[in-house]
Amino acid sequence: MTVTKGFASDNNAGVHLRVMEAITAANKGHVLSYGDDEYTLRARKRFADVFGKETEVYFVYNGTAANVLGLRAAAESFNSIICSDAAHINVDECGAPEKFTGCKLLPVPTKDGKLTVAGIKAYMHGFGNQHHTQPRVISVTQATEYGTVYTLEEIHQIADYAHQNGMIVHMDGARLANAAASLQTGLRKLTGDPGVDVLSFGGTKNGLMFGETVVFFNRELARNFLFVRKQGMQLASKMRFIAAQFEALLTDELWLSNARHANKMAQILAAELGKIPGVKLTQQVEANAVFAVIPMEAIPRLQEMYYFYVWDEEKSEVRLMTSFDTSEEEVRGFARMVRETINCFVPSSPSE
Repeated sequence: MTVTKGFASDNNAGVHLRVMEAITAANKGHVLSYGDDEYTLRARKRFADVFGKETEVYFVYNGTAANVLGLRAAAESFNSIICSDAAHINVDECGAPEKFTGCKLLPVPTKDGKLTVAGIKAYMHGFGNQHHTQPRVISVTQATEYGTVYTLEEIHQIADYAHQNGMIVHMDGARLANAAASLQTGLRKLTGDPGVDVLSFGGTKNGLMFGETVVFFNRELARNFLFVRKQGMQLASKMRFIAAQFEALLTDELWLSNARHANKMAQILAAELGKIPGVKLTQQVEANAVFAVIPMEAIPRLQEMYYFYVWDEEKSEVRLMTSFDTSEEEVRGFARMVRETINCFVPSSPSE
């Protein structure tokens, strides 16, 4: 099957040229291993400049590890973690958070992937009861799995509620850059300032070859993280190759330009699809994801040329992701094919 780049995932995109150049530049000679190298030190300084000097940052290989280890640092095995029912930790991590933290996940039903204090309250009981897990962490995803974005006020409200109840706020920021670009705000203002305690900050979906980070705003949680990361098999011996990528991403706001472009392509895609009879957008397009209902009979033919996922087969709802390297030509070409394909199955009514 011949497939173009498509809209399956921003994981499918390549590596940004500046990031690739950073990897190449780091590939010179011998340096100290396990993070005691100049590249990692420089990258940590970049993180301090962007997220705050009081933060601690740790490099890991992938997003599941960043989430699992960040949550492990925040909770004991008898605790529970409240999250959206659509959260990546609940749906797409093969039970890893529960296996490696020992914590029970408590999913809150949502229509747009966003938690609210009202939804969280349904699980705020059983404190002190030895027969029940003890709610400890509230995990929010920014941007959400539906491509929606929490406002600064919404994050503030959740964090304030969590802290008033002695709880910790974890943020899955695999697409944090896209959320920040959407809200036109800085990374720190969207995380540490409103009260996030521990952040999984993503790079792979925004132009990196591989690599994510765990950022602690609450440094007490990081007290034993060196050992947690090692036990979690995420201590990179050649850490310079992860760190160098993040240094490039955080230099001259490459993270922002990449995210802005991906978001812009999603907006254009949504606008073009919205003009097509038979297509219905199902979520607000606030980051780099477009969710739409497309006639079921049209999907297999479209997937012959453009790879994308069916999100909900019962509703015939698809998910379309754009990336830092998605072109406007590609977006408009896909929209034309959607229109043409639907017309093949649903001929337009003859004019009267």
